[in-house]
Amino acid sequence: MKLLAEEHDLVGRWFDDGKKLAPDETSSRIDRLVDEYLSELGTDPSGWDTLYRDPNDGRLWELTYPQSDTEGGGPPRLTEIDAAAARAKYGNVTGAE
Repeated sequence: MKLLAEEHDLVGRWFDDGKKLAPDETSSRIDRLVDEYLSELGTDPSGWDTLYRDPNDGRLWELTYPQSDTEGGGPPRLTEIDAAAARAKYGNVTGAE
């Protein structure tokens, strides 16, 4: 379930299964990564976006919900973010050096 070195941006989608909106495989993977693998470092002032560190390679990842106007915040997106951008958005978060 680790992130691969060549991965930099995972974009989840929702689809209509006939009864409700359901997550695609990427959305489900993002959920598992943030719940079971990545280390949470902090949230932005809005409380919607969250910064994570990959314990394997130290890369920083940002969890966002680009379709925030959708019910439940919409599908997730997990994007690699550099340390300078992380500091600018999240402040001096421990582990985001």
